[in-house]
Formats: sequence, structure tokens, C-alpha cells
Amino acid sequence: MPKLKTHRGAAKRFGKTATGKITRSHAFMNHILTKKSKKRKRNLRKSAIMAKGDAMRVAQLIPYK
Repeated sequence: MPKLKTHRGAAKRFGKTATGKITRSHAFMNHILTKKSKKRKRNLRKSAIMAKGDAMRVAQLIPYK
């Protein structure tokens, strides 16, 4: 089989943990930040684990990451 190409847009947005789970960043952190609390903004900075159904699709886009 030929090598697979990594989807570069997905590679910049998603990562993989050591156990193979897909990580993603949170939304709502680009603008209109004044009305959001410090606690909310702090928690949005952390990465999150993707849902299983979505992670299966993203894993195909980043096979070697």
C-alpha cells in the first residue's frame, strides 16, 4: 500500500496522547473575552479529549501523528 498523506489542516488542530486518544482545543477564546469569567477562560485554555465518534474520523486524517 502507498503511504498516506496527513491532512495538514487537521494536524495543526488536533494531537494524539500517548495512549492514542485525540486531543482538541476549546472554542470561544478568540474575542469577546471581557464578559467571560477568569475561571471560564482558564478552563478553555486547557485541551480536551475528543468524543469517540469524532475521534475515529479525525484519526484517519492524522495517521502518523
